[in-house]
Amino acid sequence: MRGPLWVVAAVLGATVGVVLPSTTAQTPRALVSIRPQSATVLEPARAARPLAGIVIALDPGHQLGNHNFLSQINRQVPAGGFTKPCNTTGTATNAGYPEATNNWRIANLMKSRLQALGATVALTRTTNSQQHWGPCVDVRGRFGKRVGARLMVSLHADGAPANDLGFHVIAPTNRKPWTSDIAVPSLRLAKQLRLGMLGAKLPQSTYIKGGLDIRSDLGTLNLSDVPVAMVEIGNMRNRSDAARMTSYRGRVRYANALVNGIRRYLNR
Repeated sequence: MRGPLWVVAAVLGATVGVVLPSTTAQTPRALVSIRPQSATVLEPARAARPLAGIVIALDPGHQLGNHNFLSQINRQVPAGGFTKPCNTTGTATNAGYPEATNNWRIANLMKSRLQALGATVALTRTTNSQQHWGPCVDVRGRFGKRVGARLMVSLHADGAPANDLGFHVIAPTNRKPWTSDIAVPSLRLAKQLRLGMLGAKLPQSTYIKGGLDIRSDLGTLNLSDVPVAMVEIGNMRNRSDAARMTSYRGRVRYANALVNGIRRYLNR
């Protein structure tokens, strides 16, 4: 295909003039008459990039080097009316695959997919390194507003007993003055992310009823000024969940499912 068709004029039921681009710069363009089949006007650019103009924040939980900086991550920071440690080390599979790395890899798969759909994507951390720590939960919580995001998704994996299986999604409770402005859209976001995961036939939690948890103790959620939800994509101590997380194919399934959930929330 040499180039797009440029529509000169169109009226339902009337002849449409279409200018065909020339094959050489010297050859004049030809005017061809065609009759439209319907009144529908297609917008290929919008269809191909449905998230154009939207900023999305992703929060890959923890940091690979947190365990090397215990004094820094144990420092108390604001968490929404109370204080909590800056961050934690996260969990790991029984074979030692770190949660921080899993969160990072899925976040970057999501970032690539969202960018291909036209979105601008900002991550709360830009490395996964033994030489780095943080950021703290208060910084993560305020990140979405700082970058002008429409929403934020925080990515985690659980360290529950080995018999427990599956993902769950966490939304903030309604607490004035912390989350009263975002609680309702955050719950809707959480539900759409859950539907995205279920649509990909990923197992829902066997230990969190309905795969949905409402919590008031998480600084990342409490301090957000944009709709936010946290996803525990599975239980790293469970053999089946761990196998999925440690395979590239499994991480792609998680990433695509969450992107679909974001699109459902945005109706895009």
